[in-house]
Amino acid sequence: MQQEFDVIVVGGGMVGAAIACGLGGSALKVAVIEAQAPEPFAPEQAHDLRVSALSIASRKILESVGAWDGVVARRYCPFRRMRVWESSGDTTFDSGDIRFPELGYIVENRVTQLALLERLADFENVSVLMPQAIDKILYDGCSARVQLTDGAELHARLLVAADGGHSKVRQAVGLGVTSWDYNQHALVLYVETDYPQQDITWQRFVPSGPQAFLPLTGHFASLVWYHSPDEVRRLKALPFDALQQELVAAFPECLGTIKRIVAVGSFPLRRQHAQQYVKQGVALAGDAAHMINPLAGQGVNIGLLDAAALAEVLVDAAHAGRDIADVTVLRRYEAMRRNENLKMMTVMDVFYQSFSNDIMPIKLIRNIGLGLAQRLSPVRKKVMKAAMGLEGQLPKLARGESLNLR
Repeated sequence: MQQEFDVIVVGGGMVGAAIACGLGGSALKVAVIEAQAPEPFAPEQAHDLRVSALSIASRKILESVGAWDGVVARRYCPFRRMRVWESSGDTTFDSGDIRFPELGYIVENRVTQLALLERLADFENVSVLMPQAIDKILYDGCSARVQLTDGAELHARLLVAADGGHSKVRQAVGLGVTSWDYNQHALVLYVETDYPQQDITWQRFVPSGPQAFLPLTGHFASLVWYHSPDEVRRLKALPFDALQQELVAAFPECLGTIKRIVAVGSFPLRRQHAQQYVKQGVALAGDAAHMINPLAGQGVNIGLLDAAALAEVLVDAAHAGRDIADVTVLRRYEAMRRNENLKMMTVMDVFYQSFSNDIMPIKLIRNIGLGLAQRLSPVRKKVMKAAMGLEGQLPKLARGESLNLR
């Protein structure tokens, strides 16, 4: 019952499916293993709690692999402006200032995943095993075998971990991580407001933590309320009518009237980074490689950049007749992504720490910084391009270029 593959991608979420799409149509034989199939999409469904702010670079990746049309055919909310403020500092970023129609797109994670999985069905060289649970991962330092609970066994030259922050693959192959908790949780609320669909996302900083607004289609929005773990637990336990009163008291008036709370969830804030992304026959991508503070919504975006970079490296190696599992080949991927991800994680940490206290000198400096960002056009433009994923050395798919598949 053993099946042979060039690449096994463990995890068919957004990042894992994007990696497989990047390899779709190539000479490589690919398997994607995903434990849980996403629920089919219907336009009348309520929005999911789990949404992401996809950058322009992420859209280009999805376009390059043929999955963006699947997002557009379902639902998404473009946003053109982004506002950041606190008590006396305020700045607004507008895509028109850099001649772009949008800064990004708020998309439900399930919608992005469905669009990518739909695209995978077009590739003869990709097998999607879903829903399928893994019983055991066996790694001998060169190659891997994956035993499934139905008794099947898959053998791979290269094993790709796209199975999240608690990656079983990463643990099985012995790649370590450095991690710490921020001692804050995020309360996520799906609400209906009086305002129709908006083109702005905003974040306000208060001493207890940030408050964020992400627009969804129609009169709906996603709110993120950062607070201490105890306070988030208290808020989450409240009846919706009492929680609505807390929202009205705590959130700014620009939110508009909240007609109702539809759903609530929460998660802890944690930073985690793999000490290495690769070893012989193994590569980590997405949350399996890094977990970032969600403050600016960059987690999925840097994960999709991982996917684009890894696909590019593997396709180039295969085209050149090199061993895709060779650690010297895989280190090119690590060189493309690890330091870039570390820089983004560090910037987010500095931003989070500087805005998460009420010490007067730091408060003065950050207010001056917000004021300068508002007044100095070059600073504002650079910040926008970084948030859009248009800074630094980008993989081909993020530049809208195709890979040399054959």
